[in-house]
Amino acid sequence: MTGATGEVGGRVARRLADAGHSQCLIVRDASRVPALPGAQTSEFGGYADIAGMRSAFQGVSTLLLVSARESEDRVKQHIQAIDAAAAAGVGRVVYLSFIGAAAEATFTFARDHFRTEEHLRASGLAFTFSRQNLYLDLVPLLGGPEAVIRGPAGNGRLAPVLRDDVAHALLTMLIEPGHEGAVYELTGAESLTLSELAAEISRYSAQPVTFENETLEQAHASRASYGAPEWEVAGWISTYTAIAAGELDVVTDHVQRLTGHEPVSVREFLSRSTPR
Repeated sequence: MTGATGEVGGRVARRLADAGHSQCLIVRDASRVPALPGAQTSEFGGYADIAGMRSAFQGVSTLLLVSARESEDRVKQHIQAIDAAAAAGVGRVVYLSFIGAAAEATFTFARDHFRTEEHLRASGLAFTFSRQNLYLDLVPLLGGPEAVIRGPAGNGRLAPVLRDDVAHALLTMLIEPGHEGAVYELTGAESLTLSELAAEISRYSAQPVTFENETLEQAHASRASYGAPEWEVAGWISTYTAIAAGELDVVTDHVQRLTGHEPVSVREFLSRSTPR
């Protein structure tokens, strides 16, 4: 698996180890890898390191391909990883995608995920796609230090899902048979507007949080001070416009089907994690 030093990949790696499965953790920096029983480590130079990936993927039956960090050439990196997996004889790729992945998705990074999915479909490799909604873990951070969630989301809704629930669902996709060709949409149990999310955060936080519905012009102006490239700013803003377009207003039972339990709700998560 890739991404073992990240938030989702690390959770999956620990669950695999706890369940007694052997795994190879393919990482850029082996010194950051936790000691896990049954885990080997293979160091490579990232998704641009084609030779390193081919070597690391040798003998792999199932590969968890965690999407690369957001970048201008992200799709190219994913394509190189998929081609290296095919050349190495990998049996199946479980790809960490995003909800609403489509050629004309409003969220620009969801288009990247769609192009990656299409290349994986065309590669001849068996595959499983895990499409996540926005991570519930990030919800308390949306307001930033000013406690104001800003973005052109209007009254659109989203159903955030906890990383722990995603990791548990991925574990099932990886170790159980019968998931070849499946596309899973991992979501929370309910969808809420950003105004409703702000109210829920406020319920459990010492500082009230509000939602400010920006225009596109305001959204660009409020992020101008970050000095980020345009492709990155477009990605940030289109997260909100995708919400406004209803593309994150998706609620499924896929977490329950894969894990045997209901996904953690917004209120349950905030009640135990938001500092007062």
